[in-house]
Amino acid sequence: MVKRNPNMAKLQSSYLFPEIAKRKKEFLSKNPHAKLISLGIGDTTQPITPHIMEGLSDEVSRLGTKKGYSGYGAEQGLKELRDRIAERLYKGVIEGDEVFVSDGAKPDTARLQVLFGSNATIAVQDPSYPVYVDSSVILGQTKNYNKRKSQFDGIEYMECTPENSFFPDLKKARKTGIIFFCNPNNPTGAAVNAEQLKKLVDFAGRNNSILVYDSAYSQFISDKSLPKSIYEIKGAKKVAIEISSFSKPIGFTGIRLGWTIIPNELAFEDGTPVNKDWNRITTTLFNGASNIAQCGALSALDKDGMKEMRNSINYYLENARVIRTSMKKLNYEVYGGVHAPYLWVRVPGKTSWQAFEEFLSKAHIVTIPGAGFGPSGEGFLRLSALGHREDVKEAVKRIERLMK
Repeated sequence: MVKRNPNMAKLQSSYLFPEIAKRKKEFLSKNPHAKLISLGIGDTTQPITPHIMEGLSDEVSRLGTKKGYSGYGAEQGLKELRDRIAERLYKGVIEGDEVFVSDGAKPDTARLQVLFGSNATIAVQDPSYPVYVDSSVILGQTKNYNKRKSQFDGIEYMECTPENSFFPDLKKARKTGIIFFCNPNNPTGAAVNAEQLKKLVDFAGRNNSILVYDSAYSQFISDKSLPKSIYEIKGAKKVAIEISSFSKPIGFTGIRLGWTIIPNELAFEDGTPVNKDWNRITTTLFNGASNIAQCGALSALDKDGMKEMRNSINYYLENARVIRTSMKKLNYEVYGGVHAPYLWVRVPGKTSWQAFEEFLSKAHIVTIPGAGFGPSGEGFLRLSALGHREDVKEAVKRIERLMK
């Protein structure tokens, strides 16, 4: 028999979000009449908007004709879409050939780990999106799980908490080859400023590190003084890769579409352009994003589509405002929810899993325990504002009743 990949045995139980789904299913099996409301997994709920739908449906119709049919496309994505992403979202700071369209930021993270290899060392925000850590474990970049510290040995966990304004003390951070940084952050919802990002870029440059900057929630940033891309920071093109996604801004969580930026200036230690190796990874491991999805994105990035995108984002940010206002009235310590669809709520006197179970059993509300995002997430819950407005309003009423 083939031996199991020993790195799989290092992983802790199941991936966070399937574990939440499992507990939800178990609860419903015992309480079949319960009406659960999810403030948990960050899945969008609003319909895809008319103009973007038109882009999708027009391509579907073309595929049904002899003249309009197309099979495999370029693995790197439609040239028109690559150019439009560069123009509309990056204001020409990057070029179209530096944009690689994909099926989402999450699978691109996994492919980046293949690019970096098993000998890479990584640093992550703590708390952070679990895929950075779990993909590192699977690739063999880490040592074993340290139960005492609730983290994997071999990974540099950069503490990002309310006490340091959710930005790590870089003077204490150990040098690593790769730095994963999500802004606005998932799970905390915190967004950092240009001065902080300049420190991060300079830190990566001094240490000859590559910064993998996850900007999946950047379109939720409403403050014009806050950067939406790492390439707004001087020197970033020499040290940073940016991954991003259409999932949350235009409701493509099920359609699947994202992109990765690999600047032509970025090079490995031996001088090999990272763009060259990434192109090899892309053409080897990926057959290209759906033509239909890409045509929808083209519509999303024209004048009418950008307006629809803004309206969808504002809907979710209003949900976040409703949750934030209610939780603050109940004297919860709340962060995020201003430049991201996530709120980070401290639950004093309880572990995050205890708070998760209490909200589930007593209020029939699904949340996400902060401990699932790293040791610094203990004592917090992540609440998602990506639900229907009526469900959000009902959820805050239930929480208010629970606290009486």
